[in-house]
Amino acid sequence: MKAYRRKEVIFLSGVFIMTLTGCSTVKEGMRGVAGISTRSLEEARKDAITKSFDYDYLTAYNKVLEALKEIQAYVYAKDTGKRMIAIYVSEQDTTPVGIFFKETDTGKTQIEVSSASTYARELISSKLFPILTGTK
Repeated sequence: MKAYRRKEVIFLSGVFIMTLTGCSTVKEGMRGVAGISTRSLEEARKDAITKSFDYDYLTAYNKVLEALKEIQAYVYAKDTGKRMIAIYVSEQDTTPVGIFFKETDTGKTQIEVSSASTYARELISSKLFPILTGTK
């Protein structure tokens, strides 16, 4: 009888946890629990700092990764499906920042730097964009 009760408690706990994740997927809910969700970065895109570059998507993506190493940002997620790189400002400053890629024309890519933090958004774009234009 005790084993049955234990399974019931585990099942109900699972249902409770699934309910807490709301409309999000299980994967996104688990990312939130782990502290690496990118949902807030996607929601902050409406206030993103944007700039277009004369690079195709793949070139822009790779140049951004190189630039992030140079400015010592910490990459914690890459999602090629969403065309996004999620970073922390640094290893010490774990303010999340999202970098989104949008092809606007052949050989042109718009890069959007988003974050709920205005400071982080401005800091990363002010370091990243000059590197990409070669005016650093």
